Amino acid sequence: MNSQNQFPRNFSFEFFPPKSPEGAEKLRATRDELRKLNPSFFSVTFGAGGSTQQGTLDTVVEIQKAGLNAAPHLSCIGSTKENIRALLQKYKENGIRRIVALRGDMPSGMREAGEFGHANELVSFIRAETARHFHIEVAAYPEFHPQATTATKDLQNFKRKVDAGADSAITQYFYNLDAYSRFVDDCEHLGINIPIVPGIMPITNYHQLARFSDACGAEIPRWLRKRLEAFGDDLNSLRDFGADVVTHLCEQLLAAGAPGLHFYTMNQAGPTTGIWRSLNAR
Repeated sequence: MNSQNQFPRNFSFEFFPPKSPEGAEKLRATRDELRKLNPSFFSVTFGAGGSTQQGTLDTVVEIQKAGLNAAPHLSCIGSTKENIRALLQKYKENGIRRIVALRGDMPSGMREAGEFGHANELVSFIRAETARHFHIEVAAYPEFHPQATTATKDLQNFKRKVDAGADSAITQYFYNLDAYSRFVDDCEHLGINIPIVPGIMPITNYHQLARFSDACGAEIPRWLRKRLEAFGDDLNSLRDFGADVVTHLCEQLLAAGAPGLHFYTMNQAGPTTGIWRSLNAR
């Protein structure tokens, strides 16, 4: 992991677009709480098949107008060159300088991905349309993409995104330090030289986490799964234990030279803030 030591550290937080006025108000409160931690940027997700396109745009513009750096997700799935071009123009007009470019998830019933089949094609298009205006983030999978046929092919897919013009990467969340360390080492051997920032998922609800993990291919190690199951309905104890586990993981990552952390906040300030304070205290 020595190659990651050369990059400045960036700490960032991810939101999803709110679906109601109440959700929007809650997100503003979360944003205002997390801004106290002075993150590099807030990213905002883009729903499957472009289902939250307007919500992503509105949320990103609001964050940017509040004096913070915002990074919208853009997805290949369901997108056309025309609508991506229009979004890029809107983001430029609103002072956005960072994009998270993803293939995205195929919604149920959708057979065709759209004009972009893979994230590297989207990255190439953004570069062709806007040159170096945007810092482009892409996804990385230390435990490998759930649809990858082999680990080697998944690494090659990641390299294609980097070669297309990606500036840095954010990983899928994981709870196995070795998975990240070996992934970074493999990337170094392939000549990949960009920051690969670990994605961090706080543990607050075991059943929700298990559902997410099964869908995205993130492994909950057996020892951790069994410990979380044992708490049953004792959510306070589960959250305390989960915070300790994730804080320790963050400590190990930073000590090993990770170029920052990217927190999947689930639009909540408390779990991320708690981990942050514990890291500082230690």
